[in-house]
Amino acid sequence: MNARLLAYLPMVSYPQPAPEGSVTRSVEMASAVGADLQATAFNVVIPRVSSALGGLLIDIPEMIRSAEDQSQEHCQNLSEWARRDASRLNITIDCGREAVSIGEVGASAASQARYFDVSILGLVEDNVVMREVAEAVIFGSGRPSILVPDDGPIKSLDHIAVAWDGSRVAARALSDARFLIGKGTRITVITVADEKPLGEKGIDSTLAASLERRGLAATAQTLTISGASIGFALQDAAIDAGAQLLVMGAYGHSRLRDFVLGGATQDVLSNLRLPVLLSH
Repeated sequence: MNARLLAYLPMVSYPQPAPEGSVTRSVEMASAVGADLQATAFNVVIPRVSSALGGLLIDIPEMIRSAEDQSQEHCQNLSEWARRDASRLNITIDCGREAVSIGEVGASAASQARYFDVSILGLVEDNVVMREVAEAVIFGSGRPSILVPDDGPIKSLDHIAVAWDGSRVAARALSDARFLIGKGTRITVITVADEKPLGEKGIDSTLAASLERRGLAATAQTLTISGASIGFALQDAAIDAGAQLLVMGAYGHSRLRDFVLGGATQDVLSNLRLPVLLSH
């Protein structure tokens, strides 16, 4: 008997809560990968500020209480939406709530994510906190993460695309995606020929042949992007091939205390066009 896959869903409540559609798409992704779900709604705790003049012009303590109450209300909504969708899709869910200091949601989510097989991370355009949490989990959990856009229902994952450059990071991403691949899964291997030196020709065909030896239906596709954004080109190629999800390695490093993302990772996080499994 195989162990049940367990996915982790962090839900942001403040200052911009995750919208209902994002929660629904995330739970649908858990169902599509055959996972039970652990969801955590984070309500923020705002440090109290003492000032001799603070209460004269603005009631700061009341503003803090109001913000925290709003965060807790959003947490309640997020949990109700997640439970409702899990019930609809007949998957097991455990919804928890955690109080964290404002600005610490990402670190807490990354720490919790280490106890699960995969994280499911909703992304919504212009929701800065959701993106910050996604980056923290991708680069801090040591587990694969699936980014999920908030538009369009997610029903099945019978065709996936793999971004392949022959690197260690790409190989790690493919290994981390094994739970997505069954005997009926079709795989499109996508290699960008003119973005960076690849060392050898035909690496997409080599991987496709290796996958076919395992009994999988795999095809190879080489792209030339002529200076276009690589992350956008990979997503577009995956969509054009009919894939429902793209697998790729995530690149990032620290430079002078500022986190610097690789070009393809930056593109995906800034403009997500289909579900993407990122592995770091």
